[in-house]
Amino acid sequence: MTERATLLTAAILAAVATASIVQIAAATQQPSAIDLQGQVDQGKVTYAKNCSHCHGPNMVNSGTITPDLRAFPDDKTRFVTTVKQGKNGRMPPWADILTDQEIADVWAFVSSRRSP
Repeated sequence: MTERATLLTAAILAAVATASIVQIAAATQQPSAIDLQGQVDQGKVTYAKNCSHCHGPNMVNSGTITPDLRAFPDDKTRFVTTVKQGKNGRMPPWADILTDQEIADVWAFVSSRRSP
Protein backbone atom coordinates (compact mmCIF):
# COMPACT_ATOMS: atom_id res chain seq x y z
CA MET A 1 0.00 0.00 0.00
CA THR A 2 2.85 2.43 0.79
CA GLU A 3 4.54 1.83 -2.54
CA ARG A 4 1.28 2.51 -4.40
CA ALA A 5 0.76 5.75 -2.43
CA THR A 6 4.31 6.82 -3.23
CA LEU A 7 3.80 6.17 -6.96
CA LEU A 8 0.48 8.02 -6.93
CA THR A 9 2.05 10.99 -5.12
CA ALA A 10 4.93 11.04 -7.60
CA ALA A 11 2.50 10.96 -10.53
CA ILE A 12 0.48 13.85 -9.10
CA LEU A 13 3.62 15.91 -8.48
CA ALA A 14 4.82 15.22 -12.03
CA ALA A 15 1.46 16.32 -13.45
CA VAL A 16 1.50 19.52 -11.39
CA ALA A 17 5.07 20.28 -12.44
CA THR A 18 4.24 19.71 -16.11
CA ALA A 19 1.17 21.93 -15.90
CA SER A 20 3.22 24.66 -14.23
CA ILE A 21 5.88 24.53 -16.95
CA VAL A 22 3.23 24.73 -19.68
CA GLN A 23 1.62 27.76 -18.00
CA ILE A 24 4.97 29.51 -17.61
CA ALA A 25 5.86 28.85 -21.25
CA ALA A 26 2.50 30.18 -22.43
CA ALA A 27 2.87 33.30 -20.29
CA THR A 28 6.29 34.08 -21.70
CA GLN A 29 5.10 33.71 -25.29
CA GLN A 30 2.18 36.11 -25.07
CA PRO A 31 3.20 39.71 -24.55
CA SER A 32 1.08 41.70 -22.17
CA ALA A 33 -0.59 44.92 -23.23
CA ILE A 34 2.08 46.81 -21.28
CA ASP A 35 4.88 45.03 -23.16
CA LEU A 36 3.17 45.69 -26.49
CA GLN A 37 2.70 49.37 -25.67
CA GLY A 38 6.38 49.60 -24.75
CA GLN A 39 7.27 48.03 -28.09
CA VAL A 40 4.96 50.48 -29.91
CA ASP A 41 6.57 53.39 -28.04
CA GLN A 42 10.07 52.22 -28.91
CA GLY A 43 9.00 51.65 -32.51
CA LYS A 44 7.74 55.23 -32.68
CA VAL A 45 11.18 56.47 -31.62
CA THR A 46 12.98 54.22 -34.12
CA TYR A 47 10.54 55.23 -36.87
CA ALA A 48 11.05 58.94 -36.18
CA LYS A 49 14.82 58.52 -36.25
CA ASN A 50 15.17 56.25 -39.28
CA CYS A 51 11.99 56.14 -41.35
CA SER A 52 10.12 59.43 -41.13
CA HIS A 53 12.48 61.33 -43.43
CA CYS A 54 11.14 59.26 -46.37
CA HIS A 55 7.81 57.94 -45.11
CA GLY A 56 6.73 61.13 -43.35
CA PRO A 57 6.10 61.83 -39.67
CA ASN A 58 2.55 60.43 -39.94
CA MET A 59 3.49 57.43 -42.12
CA VAL A 60 2.43 59.16 -45.31
CA ASN A 61 4.58 61.50 -47.37
CA SER A 62 2.46 62.92 -50.16
CA GLY A 63 4.25 63.84 -53.31
CA THR A 64 6.77 61.01 -53.09
CA ILE A 65 6.91 57.40 -54.20
CA THR A 66 6.80 56.10 -50.65
CA PRO A 67 3.65 54.18 -49.76
CA ASP A 68 1.17 55.19 -47.09
CA LEU A 69 2.30 52.90 -44.26
CA ARG A 70 -1.05 53.32 -42.51
CA ALA A 71 -2.45 51.15 -45.32
CA PHE A 72 0.34 48.56 -45.21
CA PRO A 73 -1.18 45.04 -45.18
CA ASP A 74 -1.25 43.08 -41.93
CA ASP A 75 1.74 41.02 -43.07
CA LYS A 76 4.68 41.15 -40.67
CA THR A 77 6.82 38.82 -42.81
CA ARG A 78 6.44 41.08 -45.84
CA PHE A 79 7.20 44.16 -43.74
CA VAL A 80 10.35 42.66 -42.19
CA THR A 81 11.57 41.38 -45.56
CA THR A 82 11.02 44.78 -47.18
CA VAL A 83 12.80 46.63 -44.38
CA LYS A 84 15.74 44.23 -44.34
CA GLN A 85 16.18 43.83 -48.11
CA GLY A 86 14.84 47.12 -49.44
CA LYS A 87 12.30 47.45 -52.22
CA ASN A 88 12.63 47.90 -56.00
CA GLY A 89 15.89 49.80 -55.70
CA ARG A 90 13.96 52.74 -54.23
CA MET A 91 13.95 51.79 -50.56
CA PRO A 92 17.40 50.93 -49.27
CA PRO A 93 17.97 47.78 -47.21
CA TRP A 94 18.16 48.34 -43.46
CA ALA A 95 19.37 44.91 -42.32
CA ASP A 96 22.84 46.25 -41.50
CA ILE A 97 21.47 49.32 -39.73
CA LEU A 98 18.46 48.19 -37.68
CA THR A 99 18.43 45.22 -35.34
CA ASP A 100 15.71 42.58 -35.54
CA GLN A 101 14.24 44.04 -32.34
CA GLU A 102 14.17 47.56 -33.79
CA ILE A 103 12.41 46.27 -36.91
CA ALA A 104 9.90 44.39 -34.73
CA ASP A 105 9.33 47.58 -32.72
CA VAL A 106 8.71 49.60 -35.89
CA TRP A 107 6.29 46.91 -37.05
CA ALA A 108 4.42 47.19 -33.73
CA PHE A 109 4.21 50.97 -34.22
CA VAL A 110 3.08 50.74 -37.86
CA SER A 111 0.52 48.07 -36.93
CA SER A 112 -0.85 50.24 -34.15
CA ARG A 113 -1.48 53.08 -36.61
CA ARG A 114 -2.97 51.00 -39.43
CA SER A 115 -6.12 52.42 -41.00
CA PRO A 116 -9.02 49.98 -41.12
